[in-house]
Amino acid sequence: MTGNEEPGTDERTADKPEGAISAAILAAGVGATALGIVTVLAAASTSAAGWLQWSAAVGPLSGKTTVAVLCWLVSWALLHVALRNRPTETRPALTIALILIGLGVLGTFPSFFELFAVE
Repeated sequence: MTGNEEPGTDERTADKPEGAISAAILAAGVGATALGIVTVLAAASTSAAGWLQWSAAVGPLSGKTTVAVLCWLVSWALLHVALRNRPTETRPALTIALILIGLGVLGTFPSFFELFAVE
């Protein structure tokens, strides 16, 4: 250390961009939110629920989880390409991801998605 670095940093971590880490964190939030959205959508629309039923044994859950995983993977790839070399901080990405995960979890609670259920 030359004495000019911030405390807690050394040569191994001083100049490494954290964009790839932020991309992975944000993608987790996107995937969780996607699951909440398709869960509410399946409750709100019988045609959406029918479209999401990719396996008769599992029901619409098979489509919900597959769509959520695809959203997670696609968003991770796109965010990784966009942020990989950026010196972004992971703290804002974590805050955004926690909000997105909270929204996704909310969408999967029966007392919430049943508010949108078609009769």
